[in-house]
Amino acid sequence: MAVGARSGSGEGENKGDGGTEGKRPDAPGSGPEVQIAARDAPSTAERGSDISVSAGAEDGTRSEPGRTSGGGRQRSFWRELPLLIGIALVLALLIKTFLVQAFSIPSNSMQNTLQVGDRVLVDKLTPWFGSEPERGEIVVFHDPGGWLSESPVPEPSGVGGAVQEALSFVGLMPSAAEQDLIKRVIAVGGDTVQCSRGGQVEVNGKPLDETYLFPGNTPCDDKPFGPVEVPEGRLWMMGDHRQDSLDSRFHQKVDGGTVPADKVVGRAVVVAWPLTRWSTLPVPETFEQKGLSAKAAVESAPAALGLAGAVPLVLWRRRRRLNADANADVNVAVSGEPSVRGE
Repeated sequence: MAVGARSGSGEGENKGDGGTEGKRPDAPGSGPEVQIAARDAPSTAERGSDISVSAGAEDGTRSEPGRTSGGGRQRSFWRELPLLIGIALVLALLIKTFLVQAFSIPSNSMQNTLQVGDRVLVDKLTPWFGSEPERGEIVVFHDPGGWLSESPVPEPSGVGGAVQEALSFVGLMPSAAEQDLIKRVIAVGGDTVQCSRGGQVEVNGKPLDETYLFPGNTPCDDKPFGPVEVPEGRLWMMGDHRQDSLDSRFHQKVDGGTVPADKVVGRAVVVAWPLTRWSTLPVPETFEQKGLSAKAAVESAPAALGLAGAVPLVLWRRRRRLNADANADVNVAVSGEPSVRGE
């Protein structure tokens, strides 16, 4: 019996009921009428076959606009933009509140260290951990009362005013309504500070080499002061442009001119703008000199006095032991028995 040749397509040799090969001519469903019906029947896709067809350019199908290949609708950029802006504003507000804030310099009181129009970044994180300002640091602080003019500050208006208020709220611009000052810390709680005409500023008896002063300025010839004992938890502030700074020297009628440490917003660490003036704001070396800290001297005094008193006592006790040992040796030599000492 002759056997039909394979088609070469790999499709159903001996398929069974679905094909014509391998069937007898007289078998049901193999007649000419059945073959014509099968030829004219619609394709599997048209008949709703369960065979899956992938969508793509090759078969002429198109994906619905705005949907991903997984069937989910892709969010447009304009719908996500408000969310991105909201997240950015929240982050900026958190940074301003807890980390750093930008401040603008409005006056000449800190020249030449800071110029009018400079933008400085102020570290607000350190005070949250209980750290207080130290000598030589430049700090921003709230007006303790009466330092700034009592005249009302004009509030910004119009579109520009609204933009400034919004940006100042998140810390991208300084607020026009905030009553803040910026000065250098000269003395802290427990220090004694003074300055005589023609002399230097002295902290705990140590003169300061103030190389940061505005050229041509004297340390205090326009307003000598002191000696002033700075109470604990307060600060003595002075500007670098000494002849153009209404600092602690001019407010001694209220709390001796000192400022509460809890009024400090933070330490100015960097001049960030303009870029041509970018620089850090370190503590001058004169504030690192030995013996400047009154607290260190007071705290070390008891230890020094204790050591001074202990040395004679130890020497006396040692001498007494040597004398007792010598007497014991003599007793042993005479009686042949050791003596017992009571102490």
